[in-house]
Amino acid sequence: MTDWSSLEHAYGTAQDIPGLLDAMSPDPCDPCWNKLWSALCHQGAVFPASYAALPALADAARRWSPAERRQPLYLAGAIVAATDRPDGGEDPHVSRSAEIAAMRELTEEALRDPGLAGDPRDYVSLLGTLLTFEGVEVWGEQIDGLNGEEYELPCPACETENSIVFGEHGYFSTTDHLYVLRTPAKQFPLQPRDPSELRGLAGRLHERLLADGHPDLAHKLTYVFGTARCAECGTPFDVAEAVVARWGA
Repeated sequence: MTDWSSLEHAYGTAQDIPGLLDAMSPDPCDPCWNKLWSALCHQGAVFPASYAALPALADAARRWSPAERRQPLYLAGAIVAATDRPDGGEDPHVSRSAEIAAMRELTEEALRDPGLAGDPRDYVSLLGTLLTFEGVEVWGEQIDGLNGEEYELPCPACETENSIVFGEHGYFSTTDHLYVLRTPAKQFPLQPRDPSELRGLAGRLHERLLADGHPDLAHKLTYVFGTARCAECGTPFDVAEAVVARWGA
């Protein structure tokens, strides 16, 4: 039995967490989820109680249908991905490997939900959660750029911040961060990677996106793993490498 009173979360003692875990429901609008996120993964920071909650989150995901289990998987994934840990904090991939393995399989099942065919946003969020449970660094969280259709990245040569845009507004780099309101005076087209040249994680993701019925996301991925040109100094750079450089350890 977990002694919750001896553990802490963002606001102090975790003695309230068992009640919140018991109150969980599949409804994403349930106030319980806001309380759990705030206490256990507060602005990206995690606490001893956060890891102690993983078995209950895995159990809820196991009990609920693939379409219902997204909320506990999202919260568990954020806890596992967090790098802002307590001093001497545990590595959940080591200390909670059984729960993570179970949630990895549960996420795979959730990704096969037919309802996701028309829901690319939740699909990408679940895919990122799966990558987190697989131990894939950076991309577990940053694959969500496919939803935002943009990365804000510094040029590796001059360090100027560029908006790397791929989607509804076009496929270009610009230093005009108000591009959604006006056509940038200066922009450079992105160069996508040929799908036949995608290797490793990029190739695996591209194949999966196509197999799961998301060709539009697969198309955007070729730009994420393609080349941009700095709109300030003109230096070309690899977008994916810049993502890893910005958000990697």
